[in-house]
Amino acid sequence: MDLAGLAVLVEAAQAGSLAGAARRLGISPLMATRRLAALEDAMGARLMQRTTRSLALTPEGEAMLPFAQAMLENEAAARASVRPSSAGASGLLRVTASAAFGRKVVVPVVADFLTDNPQVSVDLLLTDTVVDIVGQGIDLAIRIAHLKDSALIARRLADNPRGLYATPGYLAARGTPAAVADLAEHECLCLSGTTHWSFAGDGRERRIRVRGRFTANSIEGLRDICLAGLGIAILSEWDVRDEVARGALVALTLSAGALEPLAVWGVHPSARFVPPKVRLFMDALAKALR
Repeated sequence: MDLAGLAVLVEAAQAGSLAGAARRLGISPLMATRRLAALEDAMGARLMQRTTRSLALTPEGEAMLPFAQAMLENEAAARASVRPSSAGASGLLRVTASAAFGRKVVVPVVADFLTDNPQVSVDLLLTDTVVDIVGQGIDLAIRIAHLKDSALIARRLADNPRGLYATPGYLAARGTPAAVADLAEHECLCLSGTTHWSFAGDGRERRIRVRGRFTANSIEGLRDICLAGLGIAILSEWDVRDEVARGALVALTLSAGALEPLAVWGVHPSARFVPPKVRLFMDALAKALR
């Protein structure tokens, strides 16, 4: 199957015309027409319905389009896999991360990465839901979690220290917990669906039931309510460093209890070769986290 014809199909679908596809590919409109016709002959099906005023994918073209995109991306990945890292990154890098971590940590790294690699472009998806990176064509997912076994490849980028935090006003009104068991008397700000917090102490894990009047599906929501003085939250150090420094939040230390550690991971689809754009971005993020 001719990749040149596939490129015309993909670009024409995006541009809405063969002339637009030709401009994007740097060829003449006549050449674009011939390449698409050759692809249709090879497939034995009409992929685009063309008139003098419009162009649209046929049902066969719509079915073919995602495969065409995947084949072109695989070709680009194959070329990138043998391109030396010293040459920098190139192509489109699709990254996903949680909203809070993405805004505070990943976006500044992206800004520097784009400056250092003028041949690369980045599509960043910020969401607090776990994304199917294979199904959605994501090159790299940044996750802060205990990873489950899967066919994906993961690289540990940095530790992710967490702690219990509350405002001085909340602690003055409700008292400062000294032990893990004391949390039962406090407003604990939890992610939606969470009923227990896990602590490590005395060589064993302890799961403590926690309650509070506020839950959220976003760490940012918990952080903001915590800053409003309405309870105790588990937050990452990178997320509250400035607030602790200026005294807006206080880090709590409980006897015989420490939060289980997490790490920041770079997760990408299983592949024999990791494209330079993925490898270099993970290097940049790991450096920033240090």
